[in-house]
This record gives sequence, C-alpha cells and structure tokens, in this order.
Amino acid sequence: MTYPVREALAKARRSAVHLEMRDSYTPDDPEFARWRSGHRYGNDPARLPDWWGAWRDVVGGATARGVVMRRARIVCEPVTDCIRYEHDVTFANVAAGELVRWLPRRKAADIALPGTDLWMFDGSSVLFSYFSGDGNAVDREWRTEPAVLEPVGSAFEAVWERATPHAEYKLA
Repeated sequence: MTYPVREALAKARRSAVHLEMRDSYTPDDPEFARWRSGHRYGNDPARLPDWWGAWRDVVGGATARGVVMRRARIVCEPVTDCIRYEHDVTFANVAAGELVRWLPRRKAADIALPGTDLWMFDGSSVLFSYFSGDGNAVDREWRTEPAVLEPVGSAFEAVWERATPHAEYKLA
C-alpha cells in the first residue's frame, strides 16, 4: 500500500499544510467505534494504536528537518461525534509536532475555499482528497499548476489566521 502523504512529507523541505473541511470521516473506522463505546487515550501517546507510531515518526522526521506542519479543521457547531473523536485524539498530532487549529464553519463563510480536503507541500504541490457523502475516501489527485496553488495557499492562510489553536478550542 502506498501512502502519498507520508511520501510527500518525507520529501518536504519547508512546509506541509492540511485543510480538513468535513464533519464525518470513515464512519466504519474501528478506532472511532472504540471511542464511541467509551475508550479514551487519556492524552497518553503510549496508549495509541500502533499505526500512530508510524505517523509520529514521519511527522517527527519532517519537523526535525525544519518543516512546519499546520493542520486546520473547519467544523460545524455543535460538532459531530466524529469531530469530537478527532478533537480528543489531536493531542497525538500536537505531540508529534503538528500545529493544529479549529475554525467554526460560520467564521469561514466569506473565505473562498477549495471544494475538498487537501494537503499542500512546500507551496508547490497539492494533494486533493475526494470523499463519498458518508465520509469514505474515494480518490486523490495531485495538482501543481500555479492557478491551483495560489488560491489554495491563500484559502489555507485565511483559515489559519482566523482559527483557534487546539489548546484553546472548546467543543460546542
């Protein structure tokens, strides 16, 4: 199995930004099901599933090289269970070296946003992620044209400027 985001992070030199705009992702995810049944990690990275270690290592390697990793999440309020789960486990992203912010959707209404979630690396390539209506990933697409990169970068920066840092964001 290939992991395009991990591969791109391994090559990134300056920046990696991730814009998430859905309120539901992979509804059949076993970890989400465990969380819904009451399992919590207690802000302890050692209690996370094994696959988190691989992500931590990729993020740690990138940030050690000086790559600034920023993740912004645009969410409806009140938030869905999926977003509550993501908020609960975001401590692991932060511990790995990511900067994470949250923006209520009502505060993003006047920002021209891309039509789907994305990753942007070094301002020179974008990986768009496409999902089905229920939140399952269905496809990805790399784009490098300046006419795509510029508005994507501007949209992310506008979201980032308005968003609340993870440590300060309280779920509605």
